[in-house]
Amino acid sequence: MILNQEEIQKIAHLARLYLSEKEVEKYTKELDEILGFFEKLKEVDTNNIKPLSQITGLSNATRKDQVLSSDLAEKLVKCSPSEIYSGHLKVKNVF
Repeated sequence: MILNQEEIQKIAHLARLYLSEKEVEKYTKELDEILGFFEKLKEVDTNNIKPLSQITGLSNATRKDQVLSSDLAEKLVKCSPSEIYSGHLKVKNVF
């Protein structure tokens, strides 16, 4: 057994979860099984295996960022019902 019920209760407390005694027993068993799988993985010899970040060979399809001129902001300011103050929209307080 890797985890006991006291450790499960401590983890639940840190995560601000409120567990019943039945749930503590259930999660103790489930988390113990999950961590047991990781213990099995530690037994695998990975000395000659290269680290991978992904296995598909795909790369991100991105484009270059381009700065384009636009007068859209000026048009939106002109259409606004708000008052313009020093080139900015003056709006009511929202607090």
